[in-house]
Amino acid sequence: MSKISIIGSGHIGSTSALKILDKKLADVILYDIVEGLPQGIALDLAESSPVEGHENKIIGTNDFIDTANSDLYIVTAGLTRKPGMTREDLLHKNADIMKSIAEKIKATSPNAIIIVVSNPLDIMAQLALKISGFKSNRVVGMAGILDSARFRYFIAEELKVSPLEVETMVLGGHGDAMVPLPQYTKVKGKLLSDLLSKEKIHELSERTRNGGAEIVNLLKTGSAYFAPAASAVQMAEAILLDKKETFPCSAYLSGQYGLNDVYIGVPVQLGKNGIEKIIELNLTGDELAELKKSADIVKDNFLKLI
Repeated sequence: MSKISIIGSGHIGSTSALKILDKKLADVILYDIVEGLPQGIALDLAESSPVEGHENKIIGTNDFIDTANSDLYIVTAGLTRKPGMTREDLLHKNADIMKSIAEKIKATSPNAIIIVVSNPLDIMAQLALKISGFKSNRVVGMAGILDSARFRYFIAEELKVSPLEVETMVLGGHGDAMVPLPQYTKVKGKLLSDLLSKEKIHELSERTRNGGAEIVNLLKTGSAYFAPAASAVQMAEAILLDKKETFPCSAYLSGQYGLNDVYIGVPVQLGKNGIEKIIELNLTGDELAELKKSADIVKDNFLKLI
Protein backbone atom coordinates (compact mmCIF):
# COMPACT_ATOMS: atom_id res chain seq x y z
CA MET A 1 0.00 0.00 0.00
CA SER A 2 1.29 3.45 -0.91
CA LYS A 3 1.98 6.00 1.81
CA ILE A 4 1.17 9.69 1.47
CA SER A 5 2.26 12.20 4.08
CA ILE A 6 0.37 15.46 4.27
CA ILE A 7 2.33 18.28 5.87
CA GLY A 8 -0.07 20.70 7.51
CA SER A 9 -3.46 19.65 8.84
CA GLY A 10 -5.36 22.84 8.12
CA HIS A 11 -8.30 22.99 5.74
CA ILE A 12 -6.36 21.95 2.61
CA GLY A 13 -4.45 19.22 4.42
CA SER A 14 -7.47 17.70 6.16
CA THR A 15 -9.62 17.91 3.01
CA SER A 16 -6.83 16.25 1.01
CA ALA A 17 -6.70 13.45 3.57
CA LEU A 18 -10.45 12.93 3.25
CA LYS A 19 -10.26 12.75 -0.54
CA ILE A 20 -7.33 10.31 -0.49
CA LEU A 21 -9.23 8.00 1.86
CA ASP A 22 -12.43 8.28 -0.18
CA LYS A 23 -10.48 7.28 -3.29
CA LYS A 24 -8.82 4.38 -1.38
CA LEU A 25 -5.58 5.73 -2.83
CA ALA A 26 -3.09 5.28 0.02
CA ASP A 27 -2.47 5.20 3.75
CA VAL A 28 -2.15 8.72 5.14
CA ILE A 29 0.14 10.35 7.68
CA LEU A 30 -1.21 13.76 8.72
CA TYR A 31 1.53 15.93 10.24
CA ASP A 32 1.31 19.26 12.03
CA ILE A 33 3.31 21.12 14.67
CA VAL A 34 0.15 21.92 16.66
CA GLU A 35 -0.23 19.26 19.36
CA GLY A 36 -3.46 17.31 19.16
CA LEU A 37 -4.68 18.86 15.91
CA PRO A 38 -3.56 16.18 13.42
CA GLN A 39 -4.38 13.43 15.92
CA GLY A 40 -7.93 14.71 16.35
CA ILE A 41 -8.57 15.14 12.63
CA ALA A 42 -7.08 11.71 11.87
CA LEU A 43 -9.20 10.04 14.53
CA ASP A 44 -12.34 11.73 13.22
CA LEU A 45 -11.55 10.59 9.67
CA ALA A 46 -10.68 7.07 10.85
CA GLU A 47 -14.01 6.80 12.65
CA SER A 48 -15.78 7.56 9.36
CA SER A 49 -14.21 4.49 7.71
CA PRO A 50 -17.02 2.05 8.63
CA VAL A 51 -19.52 4.44 7.06
CA GLU A 52 -17.44 5.33 4.00
CA GLY A 53 -16.24 1.77 3.43
CA HIS A 54 -12.51 2.39 3.15
CA GLU A 55 -9.80 0.40 4.92
CA ASN A 56 -6.80 2.68 4.45
CA LYS A 57 -5.06 3.80 7.62
CA ILE A 58 -4.69 7.40 8.73
CA ILE A 59 -2.44 8.56 11.56
CA GLY A 60 -2.06 12.05 12.97
CA THR A 61 1.32 13.04 14.39
CA ASN A 62 3.58 15.85 15.60
CA ASP A 63 6.70 13.77 14.98
CA PHE A 64 8.08 14.08 11.44
CA ILE A 65 9.82 10.71 11.72
CA ASP A 66 6.39 9.08 11.37
CA THR A 67 6.37 10.23 7.74
CA ALA A 68 9.54 8.25 6.98
CA ASN A 69 9.61 6.24 3.74
CA SER A 70 6.61 8.02 2.28
CA ASP A 71 6.02 7.59 -1.43
CA LEU A 72 4.65 11.09 -1.78
CA TYR A 73 4.31 14.29 0.24
CA ILE A 74 1.61 16.92 -0.14
CA VAL A 75 2.99 20.06 1.49
CA THR A 76 0.26 22.47 2.56
CA ALA A 77 1.95 23.99 5.63
CA GLY A 78 2.30 27.73 5.92
CA LEU A 79 0.38 30.85 6.73
CA THR A 80 -2.74 31.55 4.68
CA ARG A 81 -3.63 34.81 3.02
CA LYS A 82 -5.77 37.41 4.71
CA PRO A 83 -7.84 40.06 2.91
CA GLY A 84 -5.56 42.51 1.13
CA MET A 85 -2.56 40.14 1.30
CA THR A 86 -0.98 38.91 -1.93
CA ARG A 87 0.80 35.60 -2.37
CA GLU A 88 4.04 37.53 -2.52
CA ASP A 89 3.35 38.98 0.95
CA LEU A 90 3.67 35.44 2.26
CA LEU A 91 7.11 35.00 0.72
CA HIS A 92 9.42 35.34 3.70
CA LYS A 93 6.89 34.12 6.25
CA ASN A 94 6.50 30.78 4.54
CA ALA A 95 10.05 30.36 3.22
CA ASP A 96 11.45 29.36 6.61
CA ILE A 97 8.67 26.81 7.03
CA MET A 98 9.36 25.29 3.61
CA LYS A 99 13.12 25.12 4.24
CA SER A 100 12.57 23.13 7.42
CA ILE A 101 10.09 20.76 5.76
CA ALA A 102 12.30 20.11 2.72
CA GLU A 103 15.27 19.30 4.95
CA LYS A 104 13.18 16.81 6.92
CA ILE A 105 11.77 15.17 3.80
CA LYS A 106 15.29 14.74 2.44
CA ALA A 107 16.36 13.06 5.68
CA THR A 108 13.36 10.77 6.17
CA SER A 109 12.11 9.95 2.64
CA PRO A 110 14.92 10.50 0.12
CA ASN A 111 13.03 8.70 -2.66
CA ALA A 112 9.73 10.52 -2.29
CA ILE A 113 7.92 12.82 -4.70
CA ILE A 114 6.85 16.23 -3.37
CA ILE A 115 3.69 18.10 -4.36
CA VAL A 116 3.90 21.70 -3.15
CA VAL A 117 0.66 23.53 -2.35
CA SER A 118 1.99 26.21 0.02
CA ASN A 119 1.98 29.80 -1.26
CA PRO A 120 3.58 31.61 -2.97
CA LEU A 121 3.46 28.31 -4.77
CA ASP A 122 6.00 28.50 -7.60
CA ILE A 123 8.63 30.05 -5.32
CA MET A 124 8.01 27.49 -2.59
CA ALA A 125 8.36 24.67 -5.14
CA GLN A 126 11.74 26.01 -6.27
CA LEU A 127 12.82 26.42 -2.66
CA ALA A 128 11.80 22.81 -1.92
CA LEU A 129 13.87 21.69 -4.92
CA LYS A 130 16.93 23.65 -3.78
CA ILE A 131 16.82 22.50 -0.15
CA SER A 132 15.90 18.86 -0.80
CA GLY A 133 18.44 18.37 -3.56
CA PHE A 134 15.93 16.12 -5.35
CA LYS A 135 15.82 15.83 -9.13
CA SER A 136 13.37 18.36 -10.55
CA ASN A 137 10.96 15.70 -11.81
CA ARG A 138 10.26 14.77 -8.16
CA VAL A 139 9.22 18.26 -7.02
CA VAL A 140 6.07 19.62 -8.62
CA GLY A 141 3.75 22.46 -7.70
CA MET A 142 -0.03 22.36 -7.66
CA ALA A 143 -1.28 25.45 -9.48
CA GLY A 144 -2.42 25.05 -13.06
CA ILE A 145 -5.05 22.42 -12.27
CA LEU A 146 -6.66 24.76 -9.76
CA ASP A 147 -6.41 27.84 -11.99
CA SER A 148 -7.76 25.89 -14.98
CA ALA A 149 -10.62 24.53 -12.87
CA ARG A 150 -11.61 28.07 -11.91
CA PHE A 151 -11.46 29.23 -15.53
CA ARG A 152 -13.55 26.22 -16.61
CA TYR A 153 -16.15 26.91 -13.94
CA PHE A 154 -16.46 30.62 -14.79
CA ILE A 155 -16.85 29.81 -18.50
CA ALA A 156 -19.42 27.12 -17.78
CA GLU A 157 -21.47 29.49 -15.61
CA GLU A 158 -21.38 32.17 -18.29
CA LEU A 159 -22.47 29.78 -21.05
CA LYS A 160 -24.89 27.77 -18.86
CA VAL A 161 -23.19 24.44 -19.59
CA SER A 162 -21.58 21.74 -17.48
CA PRO A 163 -17.97 22.44 -16.40
CA LEU A 164 -17.21 18.95 -17.70
CA GLU A 165 -17.92 20.22 -21.22
CA VAL A 166 -15.21 22.88 -20.97
CA GLU A 167 -11.55 22.17 -21.84
CA THR A 168 -8.95 24.79 -21.05
CA MET A 169 -5.41 25.47 -19.94
CA VAL A 170 -3.94 28.09 -17.61
CA LEU A 171 -0.16 28.50 -17.50
CA GLY A 172 2.29 30.79 -15.73
CA GLY A 173 2.84 31.62 -12.10
CA HIS A 174 0.12 30.95 -9.56
CA GLY A 175 -0.79 34.58 -8.99
CA ASP A 176 -1.87 37.76 -10.66
CA ALA A 177 0.39 37.09 -13.67
CA MET A 178 -1.05 33.67 -14.58
CA VAL A 179 -1.72 33.12 -18.28
CA PRO A 180 -5.15 31.76 -19.30
CA LEU A 181 -5.09 30.39 -22.87
CA PRO A 182 -8.38 31.12 -24.69
CA GLN A 183 -6.95 29.63 -27.92
CA TYR A 184 -6.71 26.25 -26.16
CA THR A 185 -10.18 26.57 -24.65
CA LYS A 186 -13.11 24.66 -26.12
CA VAL A 187 -16.72 24.22 -25.06
CA LYS A 188 -18.45 21.15 -26.45
CA GLY A 189 -15.69 21.07 -29.06
CA LYS A 190 -16.19 24.68 -30.15
CA LEU A 191 -13.57 27.38 -29.73
CA LEU A 192 -14.31 29.79 -26.89
CA SER A 193 -13.71 32.72 -29.27
CA ASP A 194 -16.70 31.56 -31.32
CA LEU A 195 -18.96 31.62 -28.25
CA LEU A 196 -17.91 34.68 -26.26
CA SER A 197 -16.70 38.18 -27.10
CA LYS A 198 -13.09 39.24 -26.51
CA GLU A 199 -14.31 41.52 -23.75
CA LYS A 200 -16.13 38.72 -21.93
CA ILE A 201 -13.18 36.34 -22.30
CA HIS A 202 -10.90 39.03 -20.85
CA GLU A 203 -13.33 39.54 -17.97
CA LEU A 204 -13.39 35.81 -17.16
CA SER A 205 -9.60 35.62 -17.48
CA GLU A 206 -9.23 38.44 -14.96
CA ARG A 207 -11.65 36.75 -12.58
CA THR A 208 -9.52 33.60 -12.86
CA ARG A 209 -6.37 35.55 -12.03
CA ASN A 210 -8.09 36.91 -8.95
CA GLY A 211 -9.93 33.69 -8.10
CA GLY A 212 -8.08 33.05 -4.84
CA ALA A 213 -8.39 36.65 -3.66
CA GLU A 214 -12.14 36.59 -4.38
CA ILE A 215 -12.59 33.69 -1.97
CA VAL A 216 -10.29 35.24 0.64
CA ASN A 217 -12.35 38.43 0.56
CA LEU A 218 -15.58 36.48 0.98
CA LEU A 219 -14.34 34.25 3.80
CA LYS A 220 -12.62 37.12 5.65
CA THR A 221 -10.64 34.75 7.90
CA GLY A 222 -9.43 32.04 5.54
CA SER A 223 -8.67 31.03 1.97
CA ALA A 224 -9.79 28.44 -0.56
CA TYR A 225 -9.33 24.77 0.31
CA PHE A 226 -11.85 22.47 -1.40
CA ALA A 227 -10.61 23.14 -4.95
CA PRO A 228 -6.90 23.24 -3.99
CA ALA A 229 -7.24 19.92 -2.15
CA ALA A 230 -9.08 18.32 -5.08
CA SER A 231 -6.33 19.52 -7.43
CA ALA A 232 -3.49 18.18 -5.27
CA VAL A 233 -5.14 14.79 -4.86
CA GLN A 234 -5.76 14.53 -8.62
CA MET A 235 -2.01 14.98 -9.07
CA ALA A 236 -1.23 12.42 -6.35
CA GLU A 237 -3.55 9.90 -7.98
CA ALA A 238 -1.92 10.36 -11.41
CA ILE A 239 1.53 9.83 -9.88
CA LEU A 240 0.79 6.85 -7.63
CA LEU A 241 -1.28 5.05 -10.26
CA ASP A 242 1.20 5.93 -13.03
CA LYS A 243 -1.61 7.35 -15.15
CA LYS A 244 0.62 9.35 -17.52
CA GLU A 245 -2.04 12.06 -17.58
CA THR A 246 -1.33 15.62 -18.71
CA PHE A 247 -2.08 18.53 -16.38
CA PRO A 248 -0.88 22.12 -16.05
CA CYS A 249 1.47 22.10 -13.04
CA SER A 250 4.33 24.19 -11.71
CA ALA A 251 7.50 22.59 -13.04
CA TYR A 252 11.20 23.45 -13.20
CA LEU A 253 12.10 24.65 -16.69
CA SER A 254 15.52 24.21 -18.25
CA GLY A 255 15.07 25.72 -21.70
CA GLN A 256 11.44 24.87 -22.39
CA TYR A 257 9.46 27.88 -23.64
CA GLY A 258 12.79 29.73 -23.71
CA LEU A 259 12.88 29.83 -19.90
CA ASN A 260 15.56 28.55 -17.54
CA ASP A 261 16.01 27.95 -13.82
CA VAL A 262 12.47 28.80 -12.80
CA TYR A 263 9.30 27.04 -11.63
CA ILE A 264 6.29 28.05 -13.68
CA GLY A 265 2.96 26.52 -14.69
CA VAL A 266 3.17 24.48 -17.89
CA PRO A 267 1.54 21.26 -19.18
CA VAL A 268 3.27 18.18 -17.79
CA GLN A 269 2.68 14.45 -17.93
CA LEU A 270 2.43 12.93 -14.46
CA GLY A 271 3.32 9.33 -13.68
CA LYS A 272 5.25 7.13 -11.26
CA ASN A 273 8.39 9.25 -11.65
CA GLY A 274 6.57 12.48 -10.94
CA ILE A 275 6.97 14.73 -13.97
CA GLU A 276 7.48 12.31 -16.85
CA LYS A 277 7.52 14.96 -19.56
CA ILE A 278 7.13 18.72 -20.00
CA ILE A 279 4.91 19.53 -22.97
CA GLU A 280 5.59 22.65 -25.05
CA LEU A 281 2.48 24.18 -26.56
CA ASN A 282 2.58 26.36 -29.66
CA LEU A 283 1.95 29.74 -28.02
CA THR A 284 1.41 33.08 -29.71
CA GLY A 285 3.97 35.84 -29.31
CA ASP A 286 1.73 37.63 -26.81
CA GLU A 287 1.21 34.44 -24.77
CA LEU A 288 4.95 33.74 -24.68
CA ALA A 289 5.56 37.32 -23.56
CA GLU A 290 3.01 36.92 -20.77
CA LEU A 291 4.59 33.62 -19.72
CA LYS A 292 8.04 35.25 -19.61
CA LYS A 293 6.67 38.16 -17.59
CA SER A 294 5.11 35.70 -15.13
CA ALA A 295 8.39 33.77 -14.90
CA ASP A 296 10.36 36.97 -14.27
CA ILE A 297 8.14 37.76 -11.28
CA VAL A 298 8.77 34.30 -9.82
CA LYS A 299 12.52 34.60 -10.44
CA ASP A 300 12.75 38.04 -8.86
CA ASN A 301 10.94 36.88 -5.74
CA PHE A 302 12.98 33.69 -5.46
CA LEU A 303 16.21 35.67 -5.62
CA LYS A 304 15.05 37.59 -2.54
CA LEU A 305 15.36 34.34 -0.59
CA ILE A 306 18.91 33.38 -1.59
